[in-house]
Amino acid sequence: MTRLKAHAAFFISGIIAAVAILVLLMVFGVLPVKTDRTTVVEQQVTDTTMATTALTGGALTPAQIYQKYAQGVVEIIATFSNAGQSTYSPFGGTQTQKALGSGFVVSKDGYILTNAHVVSDNGQTVKTVEVIFKTTGSQTKRVTGTVVGADNTSDVALIKVDPAKAGNLDPIPLGDSSTVQPGEAVVAIGNPLGYDFSITEGIVSATNRNLQSPNGSIIADGIQTDAAINEGNSGGPLIDSSGKVIGINEQIASQSGGNQGLGFAVPIDSAANVVNQLKKTGTVTYAWLGVEGQTVSADVAKALGLKTTSGVLVANVTAGSPAAAAGIKGGSKQQVLQGQIYIVGGDIITALDGRSLTSMEQLAAAITAHKPGDQVTLTIVSGGSTSTVKVTLGQRPDSP
Repeated sequence: MTRLKAHAAFFISGIIAAVAILVLLMVFGVLPVKTDRTTVVEQQVTDTTMATTALTGGALTPAQIYQKYAQGVVEIIATFSNAGQSTYSPFGGTQTQKALGSGFVVSKDGYILTNAHVVSDNGQTVKTVEVIFKTTGSQTKRVTGTVVGADNTSDVALIKVDPAKAGNLDPIPLGDSSTVQPGEAVVAIGNPLGYDFSITEGIVSATNRNLQSPNGSIIADGIQTDAAINEGNSGGPLIDSSGKVIGINEQIASQSGGNQGLGFAVPIDSAANVVNQLKKTGTVTYAWLGVEGQTVSADVAKALGLKTTSGVLVANVTAGSPAAAAGIKGGSKQQVLQGQIYIVGGDIITALDGRSLTSMEQLAAAITAHKPGDQVTLTIVSGGSTSTVKVTLGQRPDSP
């Protein structure tokens, strides 16, 4: 019995020693460690299944959008002449300069949308442009397009091509930019840096951005996106996941001159309103109030001793303007606040048609949304009293 116990103890001790050695070997990587893994097997979706799922759900993949609408995007080449200016070619005659941009077909009868700055330069708008269509594979087709009109206030231009020469046109449907939300998937199709018919994808980064137009006006409700946009993308479509255009790619914010994930597009709702006027007359008219103002925040109002917490401080009223006719008063003296000059002593506009105003940009956008001849009601703070004033808007002069 004693020997049996001794053998058993020796056997158990041997097992313990062997296990300890194995553990040490595994710890120091001499022996492989077997790890139990649980693998979740997901259903593999074929290309056909993916396409069906995406279409059924109402969302298209970037590849599907490109396949369906790339032929509706065009490359635009505008040629500008320096005739009448001081720059001449050293070899005689005048110099010419070419601008490359993008555009997209909006109707079967040959209308194409783009940016005004694609077809305009230093106040000169070209009469005709080269329009390049994507056909089969890498093949393209060139036709001459006529510039119907260009509006530098909204940075929107309209071009017309002859469908008989352009061939079968593929319009891209327009969406509703007023419903766009940050986080939505979008793609941009265009000709960045001359790389024709390129597509980039991203999301809507923000909405309600104030963009600056070529003539210095404010383009309200701009769309910010991180889809890569570079020179040459101007005028091309920003398309949502349903395959509809929600904006016209217009500008980038960059410290290097290249894409840094900050692209901006003119909202398609604003562009659509401009297009209707360009089709009829070739020009666009805007409503006009006739004030220069400054944004008043709560901190500024408190520091300046104003009797309001927000609004637009009227710095100047243009003589003969609708605002002047309504009796709105501009400021009379300057006051410096943290290095910023404010013109005080005038009226403060706090609301338009009952809607509160928090910035000069907001007031400008509200006026732009109206037509000449419309009557609006402004809420005015003058001194310590508040009143309302009815103003009949005029037509904005050529310069903003």
